[in-house]
Amino acid sequence: MPIRVYADTSVYGGLYDIEFATASQLFFSQVKKGQFTLFTSALVADEVGQAPEGVREAFYSLLPFAELVPVTGEALRLQRAYLEAGVVTHRWQGDALHVAVATVHNVEVMVSWNLKHIVNYNRIRMYNEVNRRLGWAAIDIRTPSEVLIDDEPNERV
Repeated sequence: MPIRVYADTSVYGGLYDIEFATASQLFFSQVKKGQFTLFTSALVADEVGQAPEGVREAFYSLLPFAELVPVTGEALRLQRAYLEAGVVTHRWQGDALHVAVATVHNVEVMVSWNLKHIVNYNRIRMYNEVNRRLGWAAIDIRTPSEVLIDDEPNERV
């Protein structure tokens, strides 16, 4: 069964960043092979609309392999709870909304290259504290390189 993964905008942008390109390419290659069920949202589509042309093209070329989920009222309420709990400030409300959308759509893991406001140990703990308090499941948040599926069989050492 493929892993249900929400990719935020930074993962698409990572295709065009020297530091993140290889892992982003491998991640999306594994999406195309069916190893992941990719989820994206209207929020990602809106943010990609402001991105360079290559990022927009990559996003739209991957849409056939993704499920586009809405930004629901539940996600907006959860985002507000993250902001009220001080997980991030209002300035980074879009980052909180990505986590909220992924949470309410019950993905197994969210991937991002945003190491300051999303893929950050203390923030992940805070997002999940709010989730638990409000009755949502904890969400696993990783970089794309951390979720890549190793095609090599496990070897005994």
